[in-house]
Amino acid sequence: MNIQLTTATGKASKKTLEVSDAFARDFNQALVHQVVTAYLAGGRQGTRAQKTRSQVSGGGIKPWRQKGTGRARSGTIRSPLWRTGGATFASRTQDFSQKVNKKMYRSAMQSIVAELIRQERLLVLESLKLDDHKTKAFKAKLDALGLNNALVICDDEEDTNLYLAARNIPNITVLPASEINPVALIQYEKVLTTSSAMEKIAEALS
Repeated sequence: MNIQLTTATGKASKKTLEVSDAFARDFNQALVHQVVTAYLAGGRQGTRAQKTRSQVSGGGIKPWRQKGTGRARSGTIRSPLWRTGGATFASRTQDFSQKVNKKMYRSAMQSIVAELIRQERLLVLESLKLDDHKTKAFKAKLDALGLNNALVICDDEEDTNLYLAARNIPNITVLPASEINPVALIQYEKVLTTSSAMEKIAEALS
């Protein structure tokens, strides 16, 4: 299939970009939901932990004798009833990751990109090189394209000017083509990329 390229002024270009027919597939909502859920679950740390009564230090001796003190009987200061005791139902570190095989992930990403193309939310430029790192100049380009909430995908991880120019603009995120993910693609109104970056994405997802 062919993707219509967009000029720097936001108008349709005469040039097109040929990509795999896999990006013309129907939107599989169930698959996309599963992959997005798995991606978000994989980002959870799950590192919280508490100590049980067996892990709290101290408590090797009975605090006071069983009878005659007038106080409630107690066998150890590590009891959950004590302020410095262990937790009754202590939290444990957890692994929230979910298994998603490569074929499912690629299919979900292709489905998302295909839906972006159908909804005209994917803009592909011939080039997105900036002469300097001035935010004002980059903001003018975004305004010309009608973008105020967008994910910008660049083909070069070392495009310093683009990263510096975009970092102070709200609702604009820059990612290299090698780091795109399903959550980033669906959380913005528009996705802006270059033809070379789109070729890398198409090659990785084919």
